[in-house]
Amino acid sequence: MAKFLFVYHGGAIPQSQEEGATVMKAWMDWFAALGAAVVDGGAPVGTSQTVAANGAVSNDGGANPVSGYSVFDAKDAADAARITKGCPILAAGGSVEVAPIIEM
Repeated sequence: MAKFLFVYHGGAIPQSQEEGATVMKAWMDWFAALGAAVVDGGAPVGTSQTVAANGAVSNDGGANPVSGYSVFDAKDAADAARITKGCPILAAGGSVEVAPIIEM
């Protein structure tokens, strides 16, 4: 098995406690269905900064801001992409960027 970083983009911040509970349940159900493949469930993140090579700082998260991350075990890239099926961020209109973690 290899480890893959899932970087979530987009989605929406829940507008009520009830909506937040529904969203959290969807994530917990997805993680539960994936079982041992979940290495680190990760977390949502706040607005990121982008630092350019010239040192300029942008406080808007760039063109496709990160909204969270997780780490999963998968057989290969195709298996990692398969794991994204059912991810709650997709239902919220977001996307999942999948990258292999290179062991050093």
